[in-house]
Amino acid sequence: MREGKSYSDIAIIGGGLAGLCFAIQAADKGYSVALFEKEVYPHHKVCGEYISMESWQFLMRLGLPLEDLQLPIINQLQVSSVNGKLFKHALPLGGFGISRHQIDALLAEIAVKKGVQLFTQTKVTDVVFNESDRNAFVISTQSSNGNNQHKAAITVGSFGKRSNLDLQWKRDFVQQKPNKLNNYIGIKYHIRYPHPADTIALHNFENGYCGMSKIEHDKSCLCYLTTAQNLKDNHNSIKLMEENILYKNPFLKDIFNHAQFLFPHPIAISQISFQQKESIENHVLMVGDSAGSITPLCGNGMSMAMHASKLAFEQVDLFLQKKINRTEMETQYQQAWKQQFSTRLATGRIIQSMFGKTATSNFLVNTMNLLPFLATPLIKATHGKAF
Repeated sequence: MREGKSYSDIAIIGGGLAGLCFAIQAADKGYSVALFEKEVYPHHKVCGEYISMESWQFLMRLGLPLEDLQLPIINQLQVSSVNGKLFKHALPLGGFGISRHQIDALLAEIAVKKGVQLFTQTKVTDVVFNESDRNAFVISTQSSNGNNQHKAAITVGSFGKRSNLDLQWKRDFVQQKPNKLNNYIGIKYHIRYPHPADTIALHNFENGYCGMSKIEHDKSCLCYLTTAQNLKDNHNSIKLMEENILYKNPFLKDIFNHAQFLFPHPIAISQISFQQKESIENHVLMVGDSAGSITPLCGNGMSMAMHASKLAFEQVDLFLQKKINRTEMETQYQQAWKQQFSTRLATGRIIQSMFGKTATSNFLVNTMNLLPFLATPLIKATHGKAF
């Protein structure tokens, strides 16, 4: 165990999209940044891997050469009901497809080049805030190099949907009994399948829905969300659950029977909660899923995570310049987060309530086919504006 403490202006817990984007913005402004990530890059994550165009210019400003990556541009939407009725519509804003395996690694490379101290395969075990200390936070970490401590003036939480710190801090959402908002599982594959490169598809099945869209190298991301009860009812077998439930949608049956699956096993995550979370915990600024797991039908969580990093950094920058105090920084970030995302989140929850059920998904698809002019404002409500 090494007892020495290192120091930085900003410590970031978690190197997903929000954490990496925050780190790059801070490094661009000349701040010293330490980022702690439990995995090593590149790695896969359960994620729909569709990013709306609202994020394009932001990522370009960070230094990501999107125009050189030859990514699929997505501007069409397909939605199928549980029994296979189909609705098609143009996406007013549209987006692009890129895997987390690629984008996270590229952003990590940019961050390191700009001076961010990146600690991979490092788990944060504790965060202690001391208001009387100028270097207010002590972050305890664990890695193959032993146990270490790091001090920082600001700490940002970007550790995803659920972590040991959530449990340690007894955040409200981890103490709730299993219910319809907090007990989902997510499953992801990469596949090869003759799917239009310009189209994102959302296929309903009983108590869940599956998204599919192209990513780099002519691969497709196939990612679905369902209840833990669905898996339990099928003897905790993903394959059996897919055959007994997902196959009832003819589009999904065809995909699973004819696609080339590129992973030896599916990537899975459990205990996903869509209950509200606080954007500040123990004076740590939460960004991305740490601030609230975003229903996939809100547009996309990837853009919202990146946008949250921008909102948070704007306040941190003012604090480190001594233009506002810590209380003002926290209050203003909470207000900005709610102003930017609350309506979008609420819209997503309403739409999600209509997905995953035979009657309501049929009603939604039939209504959209009969009254297609209703689809455009609904889609726009789930996508943000360029930031």
